[in-house]
Order: sequence, then C-alpha cells, then structure tokens
Amino acid sequence: MSIPTYDQFIEPVLRYLALHPEGVPARQAHEAAADALDLRDDDRQLLLSSGAQPVYKNRAGWAHDRLKRSGLSSSPRRGVWQLTPQGVRFAADHPAPLPAEQVQRMAREFVDIRLRPATDSAPVAPAFAAPMLADAVASPDDRLAQALRELRQSAEADLLELLANVSPAFFETIVLDLLHRMGYGASRADLQRVGGAGDAGIDGIISLDRLGLEKVYVQAKRWQNSVGRPELQAFYGALAGQKAKKGVFITTSAFTGQALDFAKSVEGIVLVDGARLAGLMIDHEVGISSRAVRIPKIDSDYFDEEIG
Repeated sequence: MSIPTYDQFIEPVLRYLALHPEGVPARQAHEAAADALDLRDDDRQLLLSSGAQPVYKNRAGWAHDRLKRSGLSSSPRRGVWQLTPQGVRFAADHPAPLPAEQVQRMAREFVDIRLRPATDSAPVAPAFAAPMLADAVASPDDRLAQALRELRQSAEADLLELLANVSPAFFETIVLDLLHRMGYGASRADLQRVGGAGDAGIDGIISLDRLGLEKVYVQAKRWQNSVGRPELQAFYGALAGQKAKKGVFITTSAFTGQALDFAKSVEGIVLVDGARLAGLMIDHEVGISSRAVRIPKIDSDYFDEEIG
C-alpha cells in the first residue's frame, strides 16, 4: 500500500494523544498513528528522498504541526507531544471519525499561523486562519514558495520550543554564538559570557575591536512571560553603570508595549524578541542545518544557435 498523505495522520495522532493527556514521546505517537493506518513494515522502511527520515514519521510530524497550529496540541518538552486543554475538549466533543472537510480545514487553513510555546497566560489557539493557495491554481513556483515558508515557520516554532527548555547558561551561550555568526567580534573569543550571580544585569560582553575599546553589552532572557519596562530600565541602568553606549536585549518571549516605548525613548538599546531570534538563528544557521534543493531550469543560451 502507499503511505497515506499527512492529513490522514491528523486524526490518528489526535486520538492517540487524547488517550494520553499527560503527553507522550513523539516516536510513540508516530508508531501509534502508523498502527492505526495499518502501515506494513516495508512502508515504515521507506525514506524521504533526502534519506533523512522515514516518510511515515515525517507525515506524522506534519500532522502534529497542524494540530499545534490549530491550537489543539503542543510540545511542552523536547520530543514530547501533548494535547492542550482546548485539544482535550475538541477530542471529547468530536467523536471519530472526523468529517473529511474538518480534517482538510486543519490541514490547510492554519499554515500561516505563527507558533509560540504554550504558556499559562498565552493560549496557543490562533486568532485567525490564513488560507493556503489552492493547489489547482497555484503554479509549481508558488507551491514551492509556500512549502519553503511553511518549513521555515515550523523550524522557527521548533527552535522556540527548544530554547524554552535549555538552561539559562546555555541560552546565553547560544545568543553569543548567534551574534558572532552575525559578524560581531573579530573572533569568538571577543564575545564573553558573564551571566550568573552578581552579573549586574549583563549576560555577555562583545568587544567590537581587538583592543576592546568599543563594547556591546548583552542581556539574554529565556522567558515565557513578556518582558516589561522594569526589566529594560534595569538593563539600561546596568549599561549606565558600565558607562556603555550600546546594549542588546534578547528574549525567547516578547516585549510589552511599555517596554517597546521605553526602548524608543533612549539611545543605544536594540530589542530582539523570540520570533526574530528564531529567524536570525535560521538565517545564520545557529543550531540549524540547511539542505540544498536543486531546481532544474533550461539554459536558453546553450540552445541558441550560433549566428553568422
């Protein structure tokens, strides 16, 4: 048999997670969905064209991505899938089998929803649904562009989930690695992690020149709640204590409106929220690897007949 498309994995994943509201390892959900779809052993051996992963696991992963985007599931820890309270209610209120149109809505209508780690104060449910391009009218280039956007958004969401679970010390190291990849500091040794007890609100120092005459001070907050004005004021005070003119405040969450207003009212502070942080990590390949996609295109010059 051929392996079902990823939308057909949505309900098996949903039902299995509903049986385990405490959450399960992703690999366990992969196998449960494959069992529910009666996949044979040879089907489970089939790999993606890249050879990176079995096809059925990839499709189960995209099914869970759709459940997350529709606000029904989350990844509270690395490699763990768990229904949100909304997902538990949805599974209870919608007995199997789900109508085909409902599954297709989950598969298609939440593609452009930006995912964030679930918090007690911020529900995962999206505020709107952006429709996908209709396959029948989208050109191959349009579909490729859509797929690339989707892959990037999924990677951003996975990065934010991973960052939410690393230690504060490792998060500070990640931030400095990123800033170095972005071109700050002549060498990695020019970026120092100084966070810890008594750090006075400074987690890292970047020397922009060999003699250390010009420095940028870094604050890295691995938070889920939004960063407010008091935290920025404390950081600004720490910069003043160092007689510093430049500071970067980076967080895995977001900044409140008051915090953004404060940053605009002073000079020398740059803010990076979680969404921008994940995007920069992808752009500069920090904790991320990319694979090349070869797209054939006719070389018209080759086929031009010689004139004369």
